[in-house]
Amino acid sequence: MTLLQVQNLCVEFRTRSGRVQALDRINFSLAPGETLGIVGESGSGKSVTAFALMRVLESSGHVTGGKALFQMGSRSVDLLQESEASLRKLRGKELSMIFQSPRTALNPIRSVGKQIRDVLRCHTQLSQAQIQARVLELLAQVRIPDPERRYHAYPYELSGGLCQRIMIALALACAPKLLIADEPTTGLDVTTQTAILNLIRELTQAQSMALILITHDLALASEYCDRILVMHAGHTVEEAPTHHLFQSPGHPYTQQLIAATPEPHKTLLDLQPIPGSLPDLRSPDLPPCRFQARCDRYEPGLCDQSPLAQQHLSPHHHVACWKPIQSPLTAQHPYESA
Repeated sequence: MTLLQVQNLCVEFRTRSGRVQALDRINFSLAPGETLGIVGESGSGKSVTAFALMRVLESSGHVTGGKALFQMGSRSVDLLQESEASLRKLRGKELSMIFQSPRTALNPIRSVGKQIRDVLRCHTQLSQAQIQARVLELLAQVRIPDPERRYHAYPYELSGGLCQRIMIALALACAPKLLIADEPTTGLDVTTQTAILNLIRELTQAQSMALILITHDLALASEYCDRILVMHAGHTVEEAPTHHLFQSPGHPYTQQLIAATPEPHKTLLDLQPIPGSLPDLRSPDLPPCRFQARCDRYEPGLCDQSPLAQQHLSPHHHVACWKPIQSPLTAQHPYESA
C-alpha cells in the first residue's frame, strides 16, 4: 500500500532576476510506517519539496506541475489541487511538519501549551478538560520536564532543545499519518540531536506513522531511514534502500557526497570536497543532467541527451544518470546502518 505518491512535481520561484527552476519532475513514493530520508547539499530542493507538499511555499513560489496523491482511507486526494479550506483540515491532522527553526515557527507571544491546545481545538471534538489533559500528556510524551509549569511558558523562555520538543508535540498532537521533519536538529548540540531523533523515531514507530526526514547529514540518514532519496539542484538523482545506497552508490554525486562526509577515523585533510557549485537555476538552458559540470564521468554527447536516463540498478535502486557506477564499494561505509 502507498500512502503518498509524488509524480513529476515541478516548482519555480519568480524573482526580479528571473525564474528559478527549483524542482524539476520529482518522483517518489512512501508507504505507511516507512521512513524516507531526503539528502543533498544546501540548495538541492529538499525543503522546497516539503513546503510544496504542505502548500506553504512563500508567495514567489509556484507549483507548475505534478501530483501528490495522499491516501485517505479508500480514496486518494491530490494535495496540490485541494482547496485551501480542505487543506487546512488535513494539515495538522493527517499530515504535519516539524520545521527547521522552532523559535521561528512557534508563536512568540503565545504560551506553548495554548499553541498545542489550538491544534486540538481545530481538529478534534474533545472538551476543554480533555484538551487540557491531552496537552499535558503530549508534553510528557516528548519528555518536557514539569509539563504543568512548561504549559504556561513562552518560546523565548525555553532552550532550543525544549522548543524542538514543543514542535514535535504540535506535529504529533492529532496522530497524523505522515510527518515531515525538515532538518529537525539544526542548531542543537550532538547529545540533544540524538535525543530528538530517537524521540521522533520512537513516537512515529509507536503510531505506525510515515516519516520524511530531510537532512544534509548522511550519518543521520543512514541511522534513521529505511530508504534514501538523493537530490541535486532540483533533481532526484538516486533512490535506494539505505544499505544499498552506502554499499553501492550508483550516481557520481552520491559517491562524492559519501566521500565528503566526515568519518571518525579521518581528519579534515582526508575529506574529498565536491568540486564546483550548483548550477544557476535561473538559466533558461539548463542541461538535462544538472551535475554534469561537476562530474568526472561526464561524456559529451551521451550525457547531453534529453530526457535524462532513468537506470534501474536493481528493483528498488534507481539512478538518473547515463553512466551510473555499476560496481559496489569494496568496503562498507562506516555510517551504514547495520
